[in-house]
Amino acid sequence: MTENKNIETFDELADIIRSRLNELEPVTLDIIDDSHLHAGHGGAHGGPSHLTVRIVTTRFLGLSPVARHRLVYDRLQDLIPYPIHALALDTKTP
Repeated sequence: MTENKNIETFDELADIIRSRLNELEPVTLDIIDDSHLHAGHGGAHGGPSHLTVRIVTTRFLGLSPVARHRLVYDRLQDLIPYPIHALALDTKTP
């Protein structure tokens, strides 16, 4: 996977997330930096760390919300807890 200590900007992190989640063939993929909403929080220092990922894909058809989240987390697990401190997921089918 990626050397996490070299990720410094939201754009760098978003590119990594996007490349990994493209395996799920998303119809829609939005990656939102919510870090500014957590100013002063212990995980909010050192760059983007609080993110929302909205993903719509047919790969989620027939899967429970927990199973959908697992598909996403499996691809991003080495990015947690750094550089991603908190990750909100919105996983839908078309």
